[in-house]
Amino acid sequence: MTLMLGVTLAGRDVLLVGGGAVTARRLRRFLSEGALVRVVAPELHAETAALIEAHGLPWRQGRFRPADLRGAWLVHAATGDQRVDRHIAARCDRRRVLCVNATDGGHGSARLTAQVDAGDITVAVTSTVGADPRRSAALRDAIGDLLALGRLPLRRRRGGGAGRVDLVGGGPGPADLMTVRARRLIAEADVIVADRLGPTAEVLQGLDPDVQVIDVGKRPGSHPVPQDEINRIIVEHAAAGRRVVRLKGGDPFVFGRGGEEMQACHAAGIPVDVVPAPSSAIAVPQAAGIPVTHRGTASAFHVVNGQGPVTASTLDSMADDSVTTVVLMGVAALGGIVDAALSHGIPSDRPVAFVESGHTPEQRTTRTTLGRSVQDARAIGLRNPAVIVIGDVARADLLMPAPERIGASLA
Repeated sequence: MTLMLGVTLAGRDVLLVGGGAVTARRLRRFLSEGALVRVVAPELHAETAALIEAHGLPWRQGRFRPADLRGAWLVHAATGDQRVDRHIAARCDRRRVLCVNATDGGHGSARLTAQVDAGDITVAVTSTVGADPRRSAALRDAIGDLLALGRLPLRRRRGGGAGRVDLVGGGPGPADLMTVRARRLIAEADVIVADRLGPTAEVLQGLDPDVQVIDVGKRPGSHPVPQDEINRIIVEHAAAGRRVVRLKGGDPFVFGRGGEEMQACHAAGIPVDVVPAPSSAIAVPQAAGIPVTHRGTASAFHVVNGQGPVTASTLDSMADDSVTTVVLMGVAALGGIVDAALSHGIPSDRPVAFVESGHTPEQRTTRTTLGRSVQDARAIGLRNPAVIVIGDVARADLLMPAPERIGASLA
């Protein structure tokens, strides 16, 4: 039988006997745990030697001697000689020092596990009889996949810990475009404060029924929960010791007001972190086969909040053939943007693309020009959420084999 324990090796003496490739692999692991590692071996594998030199580790050249055990908390025997490794394990038993016998896991007092970390949780797998590292690693990887998808119960069950806020980007829509960290934090959350956009419905399925989900989503012309109230909500719950995920569409720091939420947390002394995500400024055009930069066509891109004023820098970007202008939240403001651009002397034949509901089954792409864009937007009933791309990268023949027609997009 095997009793699994969580052992802290930071600052503690760990002796590795043997200098081969197995020692090199384990050496990295012990170093990552902060152990004080020393090596005894007649000779060193090149990888082991490089690690010893890089970290300034003590190496005694020679065979194992019982005196080497002095001061050790843990011994790792990997000489490649089963008889010698068993001898070392027996010596350790007499000295009451734990020993990993890498040659024969069944004849050591300790075993290394196959581990996967998920936030403040470590899941470890080992065999109860003998050693089967490939099976343990395969099972660990399968568990890691479930953890990455947020399909295992990661929430804390014991209260009283410190609360925190994570500003999590949901990306452009599909849950499988979210980061692994985002999915894990959602699985750990006690409270989720969610926007309207992003993969909210999909990722919230299967959560514990006592996870509180607060909808603060904004819609065009309707902001039922003002930003100051959102800030108050996330701070209040975190101050009560809860783990709060502020789930946002796109990236938290791209017109997501994540910076204001971070400021509110800092002002209240609440730990806060940001999890990035693909911004719709890049990901939604990409879904329609539109690169925001393309060699020989566009070497830069300018991202604009359509709800703000049309600035000189925005007009300059639209006038520059080598710059792509991407307008977010710009459906209602399209007429003003186009009027300002044409008045600034920007050619009316500048290519424009509308990409609605990007990365969803309802995605629709319409190609037009600056001069016709308002008329065509009215004809197709352009609606949010939509990303407007202005520049030569929006040409239908840039990457796609055949141009799209307005009429085709209406079908």
